This record gives sequence, structure tokens and C-alpha cells, in this order.
Amino acid sequence: MIKVASYNIRKAIGTDRRRMPERILAVLNEIDADIVALQECDRRFGARTAVLPRHLLDEHSDLQPVPLARRPDSMGWHGNALLIRKSASVLAGEALHLPALEPRGAVTADVHLAGRPLRIVGMHLDLSGLWRRRQAHAVLSHLDGAVERLPTILMGDLNEWRPAGGCLADFGRDHRIVPTGPSFHARRPVGRLDRIIVSSDWIVESCGVHASRAARTASDHLPIWASLSLKN
Repeated sequence: MIKVASYNIRKAIGTDRRRMPERILAVLNEIDADIVALQECDRRFGARTAVLPRHLLDEHSDLQPVPLARRPDSMGWHGNALLIRKSASVLAGEALHLPALEPRGAVTADVHLAGRPLRIVGMHLDLSGLWRRRQAHAVLSHLDGAVERLPTILMGDLNEWRPAGGCLADFGRDHRIVPTGPSFHARRPVGRLDRIIVSSDWIVESCGVHASRAARTASDHLPIWASLSLKN
């Protein structure tokens, strides 16, 4: 069984409007996931530097970033990054361009974890419903075009307020939407904007929203998580 999580860290700016990457790291350590998809993990302008310094991860975490960044000081691609256990290995990784009016992207990686290869996708979709669906189609087309089929986990901030329509309907045709719960706003969560989506290879053992005291302050989104096991 593995544990996965998705977390929009809002550039490490908390609900108190202070930028404190140490709080994000503390929340990640509380969750103790094997795989994490991060959104808004780089600053938006200039050199787009990572808001979680690599030395903090190296010294105070069992997680390592999948090397997907296109800029030397960034952690991810358009703010999307994937973290995996230091004991896991990266088999392949790719940054995906998504159709959008403003810069949007997704990241994908094949990793070897828990004795077998897995495929992960991290994404942060558009505020516009039309563009969200176009972006969902782009992600699904990329997965459909892969030479090798692997057990797949898709995670991220989908910005979809509807419970089952829009891009969720697109992802849900061949995948399962994990019922993690509302994660936005962190102080009073009512929106299920953050989602974990899995291929049919997976059994969802448990899932939820991590709503610790630290998480309610570290970002305006709460992290979501799921414990998964592969079908025989």
C-alpha cells in the first residue's frame, strides 16, 4: 500500500499572509506520503525560484523532487512539482504543455516505488471551465498515447466547483475520482477543488483531507490524501 497526497501550497504564503516554507514542510511531514503533487511551488515572476528550498527537503524530509524543472532555481513546471520518497527512483519524467490563455502546465513521471513502476500526473487547471476541459483532454490524450500502460495516479488543483460535471466527467470516464472531501478555503473548507484520480488498477483503502492546525495556517488550501493498494 502507498500513500499519496496533493497540496496547493500557494507559494508558501499562509492564511496569515506570511511566507513560511517551513510550515509547508511541517505539514508534509505530518502527512508522511510516499508521493506528493504540489501546485504553486515556484514564485510566479522573475526567475520563478522554488519556494521550498532544496536544502530544507534534504535536511528535514524523506522526500525528493522529481527533476522536471526547466529553470535552474525552480522546483517544477508552471508551479507543478512531484515529490517522491528518497528510497524511490525516477524512471522517466516530462513537463506537459497545456492549452491555455495564461501559462499552464502539468508534470508526469514514471517512478519505481513499492516494488513496481507507477505513473504520476500533477496538474493545476484553469479557472475557465472551457479551458479546464481542453486541458483535461490534453492530459488524457498524453496518457492514451503512452507506449507502456502503468497504474496511474492523477492529482492536483482542478479548480472545478461542480461535483461531477466539466473536467471531472472527462477524467471519470476511464478513471475513478477519489472522494477525499472539501479542501478550500483552509479556514472553512467548502470547495472540492483539489482532487486525486486513479486508474482502475487501484483500490482506495482510505482517503481524506489533512486538516491539522498547521495545515489550516500554512496555505489557503488543505492537502488531500489517499492510501492506495494495487489489485491482484
